[in-house]
Amino acid sequence: IRTKSLTEEERQQLMGVVSDGGTVQVVEERFNSIGPTIGAELREKATWSIILVLIAIVFYIAFAFRGVSHPVSSWTYGFVAIVALVHDVLIPAGVYIAMGHYYLDVQIDVLFVTAILTILGFSIHDTIVVFDRTRENLKLRTWKEFSTTVGHSVEQTFVRSINTSLTVLLVILALYFVGGETTKNFALTLGIGILAGTYSSIFLASPLLVAIEEWQTKRALRSKKR
Repeated sequence: IRTKSLTEEERQQLMGVVSDGGTVQVVEERFNSIGPTIGAELREKATWSIILVLIAIVFYIAFAFRGVSHPVSSWTYGFVAIVALVHDVLIPAGVYIAMGHYYLDVQIDVLFVTAILTILGFSIHDTIVVFDRTRENLKLRTWKEFSTTVGHSVEQTFVRSINTSLTVLLVILALYFVGGETTKNFALTLGIGILAGTYSSIFLASPLLVAIEEWQTKRALRSKKR
């Protein structure tokens, strides 16, 4: 039963109604109450946690990729990774909100925030693997075209990304079907986020990196013509 925030007196009245005045035995397994103060505090802490994680990721990637500033800068890798992460967070959050809209037993709580932060870590790890292979191939100069280099880098890491995600999903499925009720929504959010993260690393982050490089090249050519 989901209601607005209840006082203790209102809670007892609700129990009386559910138990039909005490004639029906009712067992209260769990009672959670999130008031405005706690809700605002949770929202603020969750927002700051995600912002700080994103800033740290950008600086880390910019530092790690400082040796391959051509044809795109190291900051571009960080920007593309953040775009992919936003995608990976919006998908599970949207599904979660849709489930709550249809009155399913879901709510934004600490476990949801934990799942989102876990998705951020898993997704950026998957994206960096592709970017790191791109960095290695750029240093080897095996292919002249940047788009070709990125494409071959994706091919070289494709099987690894799929296998890693499938392995994690098997664990999450076990947690969802065998675990307790309190961890089901956590497992569901995490599973959706991992699927979105695997997709974005291959089909979003890498193509976006190539698109930015092509845009910069065209802009440079226009500038020379002027």
